[in-house]
Amino acid sequence: MAKILVIEDENRVAELLKRGLEESEHTVRIADNVSNGLSMFLLEVFDIVISDVMLPDGSGFELCRKIREKDETIPILMLTALGTTDDKLEGFDSGADDYMVKPFDFRELDARIHILLKRRKTSSADKIEYADLRIDLRTKSVFRGDAPIPLTPKEYNLLLFFVRNSERVLSRTEIAEKVWDTHFDTGTNFIDVYINYLRKKIDKNFDVKLIHTKPGMGFIFSHENPY
Repeated sequence: MAKILVIEDENRVAELLKRGLEESEHTVRIADNVSNGLSMFLLEVFDIVISDVMLPDGSGFELCRKIREKDETIPILMLTALGTTDDKLEGFDSGADDYMVKPFDFRELDARIHILLKRRKTSSADKIEYADLRIDLRTKSVFRGDAPIPLTPKEYNLLLFFVRNSERVLSRTEIAEKVWDTHFDTGTNFIDVYINYLRKKIDKNFDVKLIHTKPGMGFIFSHENPY
């Protein structure tokens, strides 16, 4: 399962992609122009980008170049009606990893996404960015903006789990199993204790809060308050 950013201004195509990708158990976010697509890319963590070329406020090729300035490793697949060799070469020159021409067979698109994701896993990135939060996976250092955030090993692993599962509700049971590798005992509050520790370090002194509580369900990591 991957988190996919789709940049497509045709509503029918965007909905087709969203429905098909979600049926393949991916999480999908839709942007309808270059500006919104770049903003979403900078604020959230994605595993792959799928972009049209002809967008209302600019070119998908230029968007691809801007994404490459921020992230050299994320897979980018261009999906467009422009199918000449020159168009494809421009797409690859702008930093795209793959190029599909509309109309497309969704099975082929799904297969290409799988290949791109598999390729990325073999060349793992050394950093993760979300909003103004930055995690260096090599040194295990964390920053918000330019401010270093010292974390204990458990706090670091908890933050990493949150960031990699941003924008979705995480239950205490799931957090306990994935971060602590243990069964969650409803009679204890150790998950809440550690989340409070983490909140004090990454949220307390910042205007934008990243960890939010959904009463009765769990927690969600988001740059926007979802409630």
